[in-house]
Amino acid sequence: MNLEKIYKILEDQPKYRIQQVKDAIFKTLASNWSDVSNISKELKAKLNKECPLEINGQIFSSKSTRTIKALITLADGLQIETVLLSHKDGRHTVCVSTQVGCPLRCKFCATGKLGLKRNLEVGEMLEQVLFFSRLLKQENMRVSNVVFMGMGEPFLNYSKTIKAIHYLNEDLLIGARHISVSTSGLIPGIEKLSREKMQINLAVSLHAPNQKLRSDLMPISKRFPLDSLLKAVDKYIGKTGRRVMFEYLMIKGVNDSPELARELAGLMNKPLYVVNLIAYNPTDVFRPSDKRTIENFRGILEKEGVAVTQRYSFGQDIDAACGQLANKGQCR
Repeated sequence: MNLEKIYKILEDQPKYRIQQVKDAIFKTLASNWSDVSNISKELKAKLNKECPLEINGQIFSSKSTRTIKALITLADGLQIETVLLSHKDGRHTVCVSTQVGCPLRCKFCATGKLGLKRNLEVGEMLEQVLFFSRLLKQENMRVSNVVFMGMGEPFLNYSKTIKAIHYLNEDLLIGARHISVSTSGLIPGIEKLSREKMQINLAVSLHAPNQKLRSDLMPISKRFPLDSLLKAVDKYIGKTGRRVMFEYLMIKGVNDSPELARELAGLMNKPLYVVNLIAYNPTDVFRPSDKRTIENFRGILEKEGVAVTQRYSFGQDIDAACGQLANKGQCR
């Protein structure tokens, strides 16, 4: 969906036409301009020809969980992945990609193996949420939460990510507090986010409690060391008063020992720090920690006074970790 091109076409239209078109996209959730009743046939034809609303998405549904993954083919033939997570409490969360591939090459991440193809445009990020919004509308449901945790590093595509968030908040009516952005630890991005006027949630991909292990798993940590990252997070909290989620993938034999749990507790026992333990989706390199190990790890953190949440693995049978379909040769 090329928003800039849509606005270009509307330049000679009455000003109210822009709002009508935005309502068709974000409120009516139209998938074809022909279904929009309040614009002329001529304008419908032009928009259908030059800026179609159809989204080319292939769905992969999980048998074991309420998880749907979509492989979306973009206008230039490149493909991205997005996931819908439907929770027992009625929430529907879309995980959004911000880049085609990723340049950071974290060892545990399937997307990193692809390298970076390009940044996504604002409309290409919004398409991922609209794709599932249209799907949920058929069941009288809607997207309630959005997490920018898919393919790519959001802070390497900062301005377009923030623009997409504004559309989600103002036009799709998703509350800013229900929108989260996850970073691998780019300090300049954290600093920029602290100056935004929206109450967006910040999540940090941590995955290790010390610089040595983290820099081995995540090369970006060599550029932005762990101690500097935590100082930046503390400044963010001081400025915004908002809690920060630290994501910690539980990887068997790599970062799940009791010793590392105690080391992590020493870092994370701070106000407004929350650790989110995530059962790892297996790849050809690493395996997930077993349930007992995760429970023991969590118990150590909680005993030390650390705020902990736990997310179980979603959709292993559909390779729901972003980039896994791509590495099976299903992405171009």
